[in-house]
Amino acid sequence: MNTASPAPHQPRLPLARLAFRPFFLLASLFSVLAMVVWFAFWHGDILLRPHGGLMWWHQHEMIFGFGAAVVVGFLLTAVQNWTGRPSLSGAPLLGLVALWLAARITLAFPMGLPVWLLIALDVAFLPLAALVMGRLVVAARLWRNLMFVPVLLLLATANLAMHLGVAQGKFALIREGGYLGVLLIAVLMVLLGGRVIPFFTSRKLGRPQPAAIPALERLTLGSLLAIVLLQLAVLLGAAVPPALLASVMLVAAAASLVRLVRWEGHLTLREPLLWGLHLSYAFVPVGLTMWAMALLGVFRVELALHALAIGGIGAMMLAMMARVSLGHTGREIRTLPGIGVGLALIFAGALLRSPILAMFPQITHWTYNLSIIFWCIAYLIFLFHYTLPLLSARADGQAG
Repeated sequence: MNTASPAPHQPRLPLARLAFRPFFLLASLFSVLAMVVWFAFWHGDILLRPHGGLMWWHQHEMIFGFGAAVVVGFLLTAVQNWTGRPSLSGAPLLGLVALWLAARITLAFPMGLPVWLLIALDVAFLPLAALVMGRLVVAARLWRNLMFVPVLLLLATANLAMHLGVAQGKFALIREGGYLGVLLIAVLMVLLGGRVIPFFTSRKLGRPQPAAIPALERLTLGSLLAIVLLQLAVLLGAAVPPALLASVMLVAAAASLVRLVRWEGHLTLREPLLWGLHLSYAFVPVGLTMWAMALLGVFRVELALHALAIGGIGAMMLAMMARVSLGHTGREIRTLPGIGVGLALIFAGALLRSPILAMFPQITHWTYNLSIIFWCIAYLIFLFHYTLPLLSARADGQAG
């Protein structure tokens, strides 16, 4: 991503200059705190009595608290580069951050507030981000990037479904809304990964970027769109045959795998910021294949979901934040000490929490414990290195 900002003026507070700064920082910190609460819960200590209960809170907050914040931070930063127009900054950006933070606080500590207020605070975040992004894309007439707006709005729909499931006592709404949320973020990974992973790899290796195969791109994105639409239909109450959804997932997994192999990830083993991106993308076909198997009754869907959520989403977000936070703060893009270890721990946690747990269910307690600990260590390493750069002005004196 280009690191220059077209904005002629910038806020005095560095944290308010671009969306990646507050959202990457707060999302990472929040994920660690949320995992500590979850770890305590599995050891019999109730640190919170959140809205919806701890099971719902964990599912919801890792998707729509942590995940949504990183997505918005990335997209509202990237859209400035794509359009050449100033993105959200200053007081409006801090207002959006305050809204996200207010939702996190009130869901964790409801304080007797009306349920409608809790829902409104939380659900408003993604549509507002979509509005900001949509206005910039439309103004620049870059229609190719408009596709991110409906994805954000569908994410908001999935979020609302999880809330309505709690309010109405309908577990199916909670479950299917959570599934849709994870799948939508996985779609964003595929969309963004397809742009940046081969580009970053070719630049680092000094080799031409592999030309995209139009038919393969259409098959990959088309099958993922079909998965989202089928899952949305399930959320709305339609009787979608599990075998149909499983078949489409297998097609998407195969297409994504072929796409990944063409990007020559095997040549990036010395660069954690690159192999982290390649390996996290690999968890998309792994997760989709496991999900298809789960739909056919081999094991529980939540095992497949965690392959996507930890190995795919969690790892790609860590790798992308580590890279973007250097480039956009005017620093040399390099792997800082421990980041490779952090990525390896995330992948180890994903393997433990998903395929290994599927094969050895008798070690559930250990897989839960280790995957939580590994996540916390990985994101604490990120916070150790990146908190100061995210809070400081660019090292090169440019805006952003």
